[in-house]
Amino acid sequence: MKKRVAMLATNGFEKSELNSPKEAMEKEGFQVDIVSLEKGKIKGWSDGNWSGEVDVTYTLNEVTAKDYNGLVIPGGVINPDKLRTDDNALQFVRDFFKQGKPVAAICHAPWVLISANVVDGRKMTSYHSIKDDLINAGALWEDSEVVVDQGLVTSRSPKDLDAYNAKVIEEIKEGVHEMQGV
Repeated sequence: MKKRVAMLATNGFEKSELNSPKEAMEKEGFQVDIVSLEKGKIKGWSDGNWSGEVDVTYTLNEVTAKDYNGLVIPGGVINPDKLRTDDNALQFVRDFFKQGKPVAAICHAPWVLISANVVDGRKMTSYHSIKDDLINAGALWEDSEVVVDQGLVTSRSPKDLDAYNAKVIEEIKEGVHEMQGV
């Protein structure tokens, strides 16, 4: 059965952190949907400027975590900062954890996980500037290119995308992780 993955993003996503995992997962045969707050297109961010657009496949009101085998959240600063204040986005994230499904977040995307209250006691990494945010939320932070904890995959930055993509694919292939739940 074909794996189906939601990429949760909105305007200001880090372009490489959406495009690279999406391409890797599609090459693996996964169906990847861009799930966002609104219909239409969302703008990427790269090197301090707006950079390209991607089509939104579904809005949060049109899908649930039950529709997917995993969730990937690209970083950047703007994207997770917008998502973390949206109650529907936070519930969508929590539902993946409740269902034991793999969740991946890179760079600043763990901000969304902090706001969803799913990081306490979890081994994680992130972009160095949000290390304290994660520690203060109860995460066990480490400086590694990729950290996996019971289906939760986190990574630091675009320079770690190869390792991140490989672990995201591996965890989604493994499927439900009973210890992932919150």
